[in-house]
Amino acid sequence: EVNSFGGRERQYEVLTDPRRLVGYGLTLRKVIDALEKNNVNAGGAYLERGGEQQLLRGIGLIGSLGDIENIVVATEKGTPVRIRDVATVGVGSQVRQGAATRDARGETVLGMAMPLKGENSGLVTRRVKERLAEILKSLPRDVVIRPFYDRTLLVNQTVRTASQNLLEGGALVIVVLFLFLLQIRAGLIVSSVIPLSMLVAIIGMNYFKVSANLMSLGAIDFGLIVDGAVIIVENTVRRLAVQRHHAGRPLTADDRHRITREAASEVLKPAIFGMIIIIAAYIPILTLAGIEGKMFHPMA
Repeated sequence: EVNSFGGRERQYEVLTDPRRLVGYGLTLRKVIDALEKNNVNAGGAYLERGGEQQLLRGIGLIGSLGDIENIVVATEKGTPVRIRDVATVGVGSQVRQGAATRDARGETVLGMAMPLKGENSGLVTRRVKERLAEILKSLPRDVVIRPFYDRTLLVNQTVRTASQNLLEGGALVIVVLFLFLLQIRAGLIVSSVIPLSMLVAIIGMNYFKVSANLMSLGAIDFGLIVDGAVIIVENTVRRLAVQRHHAGRPLTADDRHRITREAASEVLKPAIFGMIIIIAAYIPILTLAGIEGKMFHPMA
């Protein structure tokens, strides 16, 4: 959708002369009816020629001032009374309801291209720029189109900022996990949950048609999505260390597998319930309506 502000909108003007109308016995309504009836296209039948059907159409749209002046309003004793006999035809502009200025340099004309609902703003902006490049070639030399506000710059900067924050947050979580778990392998296991959780989140966003914006990307909290993995891995590491200390020898592969299963089973239900509680905390956000709902639904 393209809206314009400022400038003058060109139009044809027919200024009737009341004295001439009275002299010919005409009314303003007859002039209006004549203009309307002589500014239409008419569809006809078709002709068959050589096995083809050729459609017939009458072109009656007004194309110039002369076309308007020659429109017949009525006949007076066999003589046609035309628009030019009762009115003056010229080119003017519609009644103005406002004006647009920019940079205190006087009046200008503004155009605003808005994407329709559900459209990709970045793709729409790129297409608008391509069309502007084509339009510039056909404009007079003294007419210039200068874009002065491009929302894609703000959107791209916002997405870059959110993506950078996600990467920095993920790196910080990984470093903290290594420091507190004191095991590289355990830290890697927990850290692997981050890309997997992001993959599931992106799949869900794509399924529910949620765009990647500041709210949706910023809502991915790395501290929340690794909670369950931290609990299970920490309990497993603790159980392995305790069993190794009690046995006084290195544990076999079967021992490690058994202890890992037992440790995971021990805290699996509490970890799942903890994640369910965290998820349930966002459910009330989905009940928001209006502007608040549109803003915070992507976060939930």
